[in-house]
Amino acid sequence: MEKNFVRDKGFKRFINSFKYSLSGIKYAFKTEINIKIMLIIGLIAITLGIILKISITRLIIVIFLTGVILSLEMINTSIENTIDLITEKYNPKAKIAKDCASASLTILSLIAIIIGIIIFIEPIIKLIGGLYD
Repeated sequence: MEKNFVRDKGFKRFINSFKYSLSGIKYAFKTEINIKIMLIIGLIAITLGIILKISITRLIIVIFLTGVILSLEMINTSIENTIDLITEKYNPKAKIAKDCASASLTILSLIAIIIGIIIFIEPIIKLIGGLYD
């Protein structure tokens, strides 16, 4: 028997949207090792930014990139699961969709690494230089 889907309205719908979001986050962290790794790297970068006393603008950039990468990993996970739901058999188009979703994350991660180098190179050089003064 199919359950009738009635969309909640108003505040209840608003609250339920957070419940669904938290459920998705929980699923991703239970099933996807990459999101855990990306979170750890992001937290390390944020902590390093605080320790090295980078500017607030640079710290905001690091936090924002961490959030965007984690969000894109969630999108990648949803694309992979949707494709798995549609077809259990190997399909070249399904492979392309999964590979492209994954590639978008790789591209953003490489850009984040470059931005991270630009943000952290000067404070790290100053720290190292200060060790020899």
